[in-house]
Parts: sequence; structure tokens; C-alpha cells
Amino acid sequence: STPNIDRLANEGVRLSQHLAAASMCTPSRAAFLTGRYPIRSGTASPSNLNRDFAWLGGSGGLPINETTFAKLLQHRGYRTGLIGKWHLGLNCASRDDHCYHPLNHGFDYFYGMPLGLLSDCQAAQTPELHRSLRVKLWISTAVLGLLPLLLMVPRFARWFSVPWKVIFILALIVFLFFMAWYSSYGFVRRWNCILMRNHEIVQQPIKEEKVSSLMLKEALAFMERYKREPFLLWFSLLHVHTPLITREKFVRHSKYGLYGDNVEEMDWMVGKILDALDQNHATNRTLVYFTSDNGAWLESWAGVAQAGGWNGVYKALTSLGEKKKQKQGRWHLWLRGRAPATPTKTRVVDIYYLLSYNLGGFVCLCEGVIDGRNLMPLLEGRVSHSDHEFLFHYCGIHLHTVRWHQKDCATVWKAHYVTPKFSPEGSGACYGQGMCSCSGEVTYHDPPLLFDIARDPSEALPLSPDNEVLFDSVIKKIEVAIKDHRRTLTPVPQQLSAFSTIWKPWLQPCCGTFPFCGCDKELDIVPTAL
Repeated sequence: STPNIDRLANEGVRLSQHLAAASMCTPSRAAFLTGRYPIRSGTASPSNLNRDFAWLGGSGGLPINETTFAKLLQHRGYRTGLIGKWHLGLNCASRDDHCYHPLNHGFDYFYGMPLGLLSDCQAAQTPELHRSLRVKLWISTAVLGLLPLLLMVPRFARWFSVPWKVIFILALIVFLFFMAWYSSYGFVRRWNCILMRNHEIVQQPIKEEKVSSLMLKEALAFMERYKREPFLLWFSLLHVHTPLITREKFVRHSKYGLYGDNVEEMDWMVGKILDALDQNHATNRTLVYFTSDNGAWLESWAGVAQAGGWNGVYKALTSLGEKKKQKQGRWHLWLRGRAPATPTKTRVVDIYYLLSYNLGGFVCLCEGVIDGRNLMPLLEGRVSHSDHEFLFHYCGIHLHTVRWHQKDCATVWKAHYVTPKFSPEGSGACYGQGMCSCSGEVTYHDPPLLFDIARDPSEALPLSPDNEVLFDSVIKKIEVAIKDHRRTLTPVPQQLSAFSTIWKPWLQPCCGTFPFCGCDKELDIVPTAL
């Protein structure tokens, strides 16, 4: 039951084919803020391990030379705030430089989690971060730890004498190996799950049962402070993401288990934001945009219950593996008086163009190509199709899929050059791995798989030259578009490289004296007026 989100759909525009730029948080959020494909900003991953930022103590982030829509609106006199999840990096060279901080990307105020919510943030939950790698590290440590013990057997059995020095050195190597990885993975909750107000850490680790209430309070306070001025508020919720932290009031509130409870709590929070607009008489002059940065995580389960949502008729092929890119009925633009939109293809990158062009009167092209398109003619009902003709879907830095929406008809072609290898086979997800791969464990298609998703949204009927007379001409047209697109790409530093994403102790944010980090300053803060 989502009456408040339904209100957005009923009174505004529902974008039923609104696509994320990636199937993971970091690259999708980078594209949302900049209006550019993640590969252009270096936030697309070259590996399967680090598809988004895994550590607050890493050195990667959204490059400061990228122009976000928050910067554009800030220059136009808007008060800009981000409440909630950031997940686009923090430090470059020291734990306090905050080079990638939201305040350096156009936001005047930040309150929230600089990384994001993980199941590791709840002590009782099964670890989420690099779970399979951690299992391998534990096994390797146990095997190596047996070696010094085995070397002692022949000594005590008096078969032959192994020098104590050799045994001690080997034991020391095993200990150092263990400490090298356990110093990071053994303290994920303390290192990653922190709460900040601007540049100050106010909780380390977070009190997960209170964090959503604190963020809602801050969002409402921000709106109250600037109700007489133009403002941009990005309220980046932690909901419908494992570990599905839900206040007691909403537990067993829905008939769909904990995931349903979490959705209904999210809807209640959306209602509080809409109520605040109504009370401040700001509803008719405010654009409300409700979206997800990606779709369901099919491989996430809590016991026998699915904890990561569901994708309906859409195959995981759409999501390049584990997270779907379109979720019908959950992307909304609410601007009263606008005509309902047709289900044409739009993207989260379009919001940059929409805000910069229509509110600022220009589009900043100073940092390169903008991939978004202006949605306003579509929202006003003056056109029935967006300006997007070709849409390119990446999994990390690998181009997997291309869509072609022909301008002169309703046909939408979708060509898959790479698809994941589901495990078990035919299951529609990668349950054996916990997340589908972008490279390696994938299938390459030559010629590509082709679907007409206007007629076949579930991608059940692959086309071929035998059953589609236009097959060859469509593939040729798409391949020309790919060549044109690749000519617009320029080399940039890889923010998700192994070196940029590895945990670095000297970059770890710390409240207190490292490594004894920990605080809860929220207890001493007087609540802001609502």
C-alpha cells in the first residue's frame, strides 16, 4: 500500500519506461548527477569485484571537475541540500581532505551516510560486502594456519627436527596475512557505516534503528529553513536496500513481509515530504521527482524470503545481471498541470538536462558530452516521444546492450551483445554467485540477440533473419550508432580501479583517535525547528 507514491503518479506524470544508467549504486548516481554515462566520469568499473565504492577509506570518487545539477542550481541562487546516501567517494590523500564530499559538488548542506547502507551495518546480519572473497580469505587463513602446526608434528614425533625459527617465521607470516585483510573486513560496520553532518562525523557506527528518523527530521528542517527561497533537496532514502531496516511501527504492517514493510515505511516518509510542501504552500511551484537508482537485487534473500525486490515480467537480461533498470510504476515526475507522458524511453540522466535547461536557461557543456535530453516537451504533452534514439547500457566499462527507438514508429529494438550466465542455468539470476559478472562468466553473442521490446517486453522471443526481415538492417544501424558513440568517449582516470577502491587506513574517516574510532554526537544535538 503506497498511497503517497500513488499520489505522485495520479497527479503528475508516470514514466513507465524510465531507465537507470547502471545496475549498481555508484555509477547510476554519478550519471544522475552529471547527465552523463558513468564511463565518461570514470565511475564505471573495469572489474567484477568493485562495481561501486566499497570503502569510505578508498581514494576514488566523482571527479571534482564534473558539473552536477546541484552546482548549476547553486550558481542560480538555489539553496541545495543532500539528505541520505551519497556513495560517490570522500577522500583523496588524507582522511580529512573530503575532496569528493557533497559540499564540493554543489550542495550547501549534507546530512547522511557518505557511503551507503549495507547488511554489514547491522551486526546480526550476514555480511554483504565482498562475501565470497571473505569466505576465501577465511579458508586461506585456516589452511595456512595449519602449516606451522603440521611442522611441529615431526619435531614432537622425533622423526626429524624442524627449527623453531622456521616455525615462528611461518606463523608470523600467517598472522600478518590475517591482519592484512581482517583489519578492513573485520570492521566493516565501524569503517563504512557512519553518519555525517557536513564535514563532521556525528555517529560512528550508525545506530541503524534511528537513522531513517534522523534523516527525515533533517529533510523537513531543510525545507522549513528555505521555504521562502528556491531550494533543491535530494532526499536519498536508504529504503528497499538490504538490510531492510524498518521501524517497529511498520514491522508486519504489510502482507508482503519485511520488504513490503520497508516499502510502506518509505511511502510514509514520502508523504511527510509532500505534507510539508502543502503546509508551506509550495506544492504548485515545486517539481517532485521520485525514482530508484537501480532495480531489484534478485539474489538477495533473508532465509526463504526475497529481500531484494522483484522485477515482474522483465528479465535480468535487462539489468545486466543482478539489478533491473526499469521498474514499472515507480518513477514519477510531479509537476501539477502537466500532461501525462506516454511510455516512451527516458533515463535518469535526463533530469540534469531538465533542471539545467528549464530552471537555469542553459545546458553546461563545459566538461564534455551531455547524454541526457530535455524532458519538458514530453512532460507538457507537446511531443509523444523523447529525443532519445539510441540508449547504451553498460555493465561496468563493458557495453552489453543497445536500444534503438525508431523515431517514426513505436518499435523499440534491443540488441544484446553480452548476457550473464545465470546460475543455476535458466533461473533468471546469478544465485550461485550472489551477483552476475560483467565479464568472464558471460556469454558473447555474434550476431547479437535481438528483441522488439515494444511487443515483447519480457524478451521471451529472440528475433533472427528467419523470423524478422529487418534483422540485418537493424543490427547494421545499431552498430553504426555504437561506432559513433565510442568516438565521443575520451580516456579518464578509473575511479573504480583496484588501487582506488582498496581500503587505505590513512584515508579512513574517524571520529576519535584512529583506529579507536567511535562516537555518537547526535545525543548532544538540539533538534532543529520543524
